[in-house]
Amino acid sequence: MAMPRCGNADIVNGTNYMKSGEKSHHHHHGSGSPYHTVAHFSFFPRRQRWPSSLTPLTYSFLPGTRGEAMEPVAKAFRTWQGNTHFTFSRVVDSTNAYIKIGFGSRDHGDGFLFDGPGQTIAHAFAPTDGRFHYDADEQWAAGATPGSKSFDLETVALHEIGHLLGLGHSQVQGAIMFPSISILDWGN
Repeated sequence: MAMPRCGNADIVNGTNYMKSGEKSHHHHHGSGSPYHTVAHFSFFPRRQRWPSSLTPLTYSFLPGTRGEAMEPVAKAFRTWQGNTHFTFSRVVDSTNAYIKIGFGSRDHGDGFLFDGPGQTIAHAFAPTDGRFHYDADEQWAAGATPGSKSFDLETVALHEIGHLLGLGHSQVQGAIMFPSISILDWGN
């Protein structure tokens, strides 16, 4: 059985970008003792990234975006802001936003069709495109729980924002950038 997943491809032109993950060592010093973390991550092909002058990024919700999605998405942006050098602020007019978030169904105009309930549940584009779409045919909830048959808006936003920042998929199950979501992951 196929698991519900992100719509971003893991294999592009015959290259598996999940296998090209890099190991990064970060040393943090502060509030007492230093600690050491190791992160495994991969980038999109061609390592697209935002220009260094654009670490403050604006985002907007497209017309028709479900109201219940706005706070979970904002919370996901705050999580990324607390763990990266980026800052995020919401603007009302999407023409002034670098990142545009909305819901689409089937052929929703970006060339990457959704498939209805199940399978592909969302997708986002590499920098500097800025588009992030939830599949409108899925069941969504803020704070969905296992067994609810709804996908958690914030959990999926955390993953898709990673793509907006240039991250590819991770091979590590349970990582926010793992390409599929299982029933047990919903709302966690």
